[in-house]
Amino acid sequence: MQEISYRLDSLRALPAPYIAWKTLITVVLATALVAICAHIAMPLGFTPIPATMQTFAVLLLGLLFSPGAAFACLTLYLIEGALGLPVFSPHGPGGIAQLLGPSGGYLLSYPLAAGLASLLYRRGQRRFVAGIAAAGLASIVILAAGATWLGLLSHMRFSLVFAQSIAPFLPGDAVKVVAATTCVGILGSFGDASRHRTL
Repeated sequence: MQEISYRLDSLRALPAPYIAWKTLITVVLATALVAICAHIAMPLGFTPIPATMQTFAVLLLGLLFSPGAAFACLTLYLIEGALGLPVFSPHGPGGIAQLLGPSGGYLLSYPLAAGLASLLYRRGQRRFVAGIAAAGLASIVILAAGATWLGLLSHMRFSLVFAQSIAPFLPGDAVKVVAATTCVGILGSFGDASRHRTL
């Protein structure tokens, strides 16, 4: 009886439910960051794909979160958008129509790209160079998925697809990769300093 009582007390002491709730709340709140960045958007005129800050949020969350949490966060974001919540770029029809429209490939790649960035960053010991490489590869995945989707929808030649879905976004995406990695480095340093002060 004493052994059973001891095991029950040990189970009650486990912080797993608290960690799970904390992670869930963080994931839900993080979708708001993606939504805010999606509304920082500018149509380019010569392409149906607007320039947004969405990719920055995806890369940032990928580097900040574990692979599972990053994938879950961006999947939840897509579900929110599919249900009609105003989380996608305003330069589109919204809802499922936006997921199936010209920018659908970019959107649908977000969970995979965020999870990939997280996995590679952690394998690289969370160094700055590893962050650049992880975020850069994730950005390439997003662009490739977006171009493939647009090509399937429009049946345009590859040169036109490249000119409308990849080339205009390369400079901005390079800046977003560096910015996301820098932000994660700053947040990580701040967290380390906070832990040292509490010791």
